[in-house]
Amino acid sequence: MSQAEFTCTVVPQFLEEQSNPAQREYVFAYTVTIVNSGSVTGQLIGRHWVITDATDSTQEVRGLGVIGQQPTLKPGERFEYTSWTRLETPHGIMQGTFYCVTEDVTTFEAPIAPFSLARAQSLH
Repeated sequence: MSQAEFTCTVVPQFLEEQSNPAQREYVFAYTVTIVNSGSVTGQLIGRHWVITDATDSTQEVRGLGVIGQQPTLKPGERFEYTSWTRLETPHGIMQGTFYCVTEDVTTFEAPIAPFSLARAQSLH
């Protein structure tokens, strides 16, 4: 049986030069790599992110595509993009879901496991 599956990995990075700790602004970039690890072609249609800072304040971001695109990936193909988020604390956690569809209009979800957003100096 054909199976639709996207595997997602994320590499976060603190952006010191964009942040302003005195104003409680901590900016993080994150690079997401999406690989079609299934056996059928799929398209990323939408996203849902849950971003939680160190005070347990949560923001949710939903929308169509990623960085203005809705990439279609054949089995084995990958798509990579970089985006960013801002927190009021020097660390937090981000996780999410990509909503996808196959060529025969079967929907599937690609989970993004929780990953840490952390300003290195704040961990000591």
